Amino acid sequence: MAAPRKGLSACPPDGGWGWMIVIGCFLVTICTRAVTRCISIFFVEFQTYFAQDYARTAWIHSIVDCATMLCAPLGSFISNHVSCQVGIMLGGLLASAGLILSSFATSLEHLYLSLGVLTGLGFALSYSPAIAMVGNYFNKRKALAYGIAMSGSGIGTFILAPVVQMLIEQFSWRGALLILGGFVLNLCVCGALMRPIAGKEDCRSAPEQECGPEAQKQDLKQWSVCSPLIKVWSPKCLCRCSWQEYHFLLLPDFVVLAVSVLFMAYGCSPLFVYLVPYASRVGMSHQQAAFLMSILGVVDIIGNITFGWLTDRRCLKKYRYVCYFFAVGMDGLCCLFLPVLQSFPLLVPFSFTFGYFDGAYITLLPVVTADVVGTASLSSALGMVYFLHAIPYLISPPVAGWLVDTTGNYTASFLLCGFSMIFSSMLLCCARLAKKVKRTPLRPGIKQESWTNGVIAYSVTGELDHKGVELLASEANSYRSFCIAKDGNVLKAPSP
Repeated sequence: MAAPRKGLSACPPDGGWGWMIVIGCFLVTICTRAVTRCISIFFVEFQTYFAQDYARTAWIHSIVDCATMLCAPLGSFISNHVSCQVGIMLGGLLASAGLILSSFATSLEHLYLSLGVLTGLGFALSYSPAIAMVGNYFNKRKALAYGIAMSGSGIGTFILAPVVQMLIEQFSWRGALLILGGFVLNLCVCGALMRPIAGKEDCRSAPEQECGPEAQKQDLKQWSVCSPLIKVWSPKCLCRCSWQEYHFLLLPDFVVLAVSVLFMAYGCSPLFVYLVPYASRVGMSHQQAAFLMSILGVVDIIGNITFGWLTDRRCLKKYRYVCYFFAVGMDGLCCLFLPVLQSFPLLVPFSFTFGYFDGAYITLLPVVTADVVGTASLSSALGMVYFLHAIPYLISPPVAGWLVDTTGNYTASFLLCGFSMIFSSMLLCCARLAKKVKRTPLRPGIKQESWTNGVIAYSVTGELDHKGVELLASEANSYRSFCIAKDGNVLKAPSP
């Protein structure tokens, strides 16, 4: 890897080519997350064509989501050690091949492998590296950049949902999957935009913290130790590099975030699978049901951008963590009310509210992760965070489908989703409060001053100004002189 040019800061540039990276990530989220959401529109078609129940059909969406998140560390590994561009382009080819092969499916098992495993693997190689690149290029405006980039999921859902429904009506589900396979090839174009930044930064996302010469030296040291282009890999080098990349796993804040992500992922996934079938069951047309997904998608965009912009303001920048778990909790409350909303006029406000807060926490998740681990470890940390989505994404839609098959309605499924997301939010809230209580002194506002006169250490607790401290120090020195003059020896002063 070429060394950074002289005078080039290792800190994120917060602009320049970074905006092209944002555009590239925006397109990647359209081709991955928006397409994944629109797979739920095929749910009724698959269920009817293959004559299967809810639980078996839901495995398709579960496997593609699970494979995307389960293989996210692989995407981070390729991005770190080969090239972000190579990873995204390879992912585009695999995802496109999976969708095209799915158009020839003759059974649900065929779809499990092609649409689930192969397409999910392709999405994994593209998604997490693209998101990490945005964090490498931005620091001061990181939340806004992520808000714009992640809004591709909402915009893509808004546009693709009615388009996919129209394609199904015109060309059947096989033709729609074939066309989507060609569309996903645009990931190769997105990968070409992902030019790596010169120098790997280690900036924390605190607003006032800057990258100094020491951070830049440390970054160059990491590259000299770990880069495969500088020296030949050895077991010792591999172990050291792996520890440098994944040392954040021992951070208590990251552990709490990781556990909360498990419950959040379990709660959010089934709704995107069952919103359209639920709307159809309560008497809406297919167009109205697809329109609910479009509303959810476009409001998702508003949540992405407005929360990104707001949490970049100085007054809210230090409360990003709070905004994140607030958004997760609000989505949980929306799920709890969903079973009583059984008409189109009532489901439209639900789509607005759920979509807004869904966009908010999707934007803030990589920002909060960067705040916890730092931008130097962001790619690996995001890989692990998305990896933790895998098991919940795999089991939650089939479990929800089993509950629907067993109870004959969606109430139990949606309540379980809501309580899961609320528990995720409460876990983060309790961890935040515990950390704040631990850091709070016993008597707030009271300062402790300490000094030594060379022999005796003194400590005074109180609200003292500079002159008061100097006066006490002077008296202490006078006391020391008195002790020496009295006995000719230094007396041992009693402990304060």
